[in-house]
Amino acid sequence: MTTNSTTIPELKRRYRAEIAPVLASEFGLPNPMQVPTLLKISVNIGLGEALTNGRAVESATADLATITGQRPIVNRAKKAISNFKLREGNPIGVSLTLRGDRMWQFYYRLVNTALPRVRDFRGVPANAFDGHGNYALGLTEQLIFPEISFDSVERVRGMQVNIITSAPNDEQGKRLLQLLGMPFVKS
Repeated sequence: MTTNSTTIPELKRRYRAEIAPVLASEFGLPNPMQVPTLLKISVNIGLGEALTNGRAVESATADLATITGQRPIVNRAKKAISNFKLREGNPIGVSLTLRGDRMWQFYYRLVNTALPRVRDFRGVPANAFDGHGNYALGLTEQLIFPEISFDSVERVRGMQVNIITSAPNDEQGKRLLQLLGMPFVKS
């Protein structure tokens, strides 16, 4: 993964210098600690095919590590489900949580590089908030990230990206993400 050292401080600097004061004035927040910010970003890939394909876990782990710069953990089944031929302890996905500079860098690359590469992209849905200012985004393929080479992909896999903010409600969370460049669908 290539790290652009100017990107991380630039997004943080822009948040602190420009975005935080705008949020504080829009929502009437006198205390700077009340201003919403990004807390963490969690990324996960579900691997239903891991039961039949032994290499699926290694492939998904490598892809996620390449995209984020952090090694994911393997999630295992807690219960056996006979209808899915699933046994307790079988690998069923990989996930990781980004914080700090890696979080800011991933967010910057997601918004400015990956999302514009989606075919027929018109924006992300604005109704995927959870009521507490957190945003969930489903991506259909890992190939939208430029770090992933098409030739090295074993199988196209989707991923779930959850952006956790300190916003107390969806209105503040949405405004924070808008100011940070999230391209919501125009409604």
